[in-house]
Amino acid sequence: KLPVGSIIDVDKIRRYLLLPRLVDDKSKFLEAAGYTLAQWEELERDIRSAIAEYDAVEVRTDIYGMFYEVRAKWKGPNGREILVVTVWVRLKETGQTRFVTLYPDRKG
Repeated sequence: KLPVGSIIDVDKIRRYLLLPRLVDDKSKFLEAAGYTLAQWEELERDIRSAIAEYDAVEVRTDIYGMFYEVRAKWKGPNGREILVVTVWVRLKETGQTRFVTLYPDRKG
């Protein structure tokens, strides 16, 4: 499991995941489960709960550090269940574990 105190940049949630984008849009996937900008804290809570509940799997290493994926099932604010993969990096320089992104788990 990843450290419970892993860092999640709030701007990544509010300005990247929950806002529509032309490329690599995640907002529609999240909105289908009821995650909206108005309740961004619920998404942060569920991202954090995934690392407490599910195991992390090492997926690759690069110049920045070791990358991990955590597969999870969430019940969104509207009650709809979604399968999600959260991506994390343990930085080589500082040892900090940081949230990178998430995407739908199409394998689940």
